[in-house]
Amino acid sequence: MRLGRNLEVRPLGGGPGCLAMILFSVIASIVLTLALNLLLR
Repeated sequence: MRLGRNLEVRPLGGGPGCLAMILFSVIASIVLTLALNLLLR
């Protein structure tokens, strides 16, 4: 996946990569939920 001209994001393979992606998505959803709660107060 390419972002911009000189930045390329390659998904990690195997078990650690899968675990990292799951962890990232969980943390991102928590952060987004907290941000939305703070904005909507």
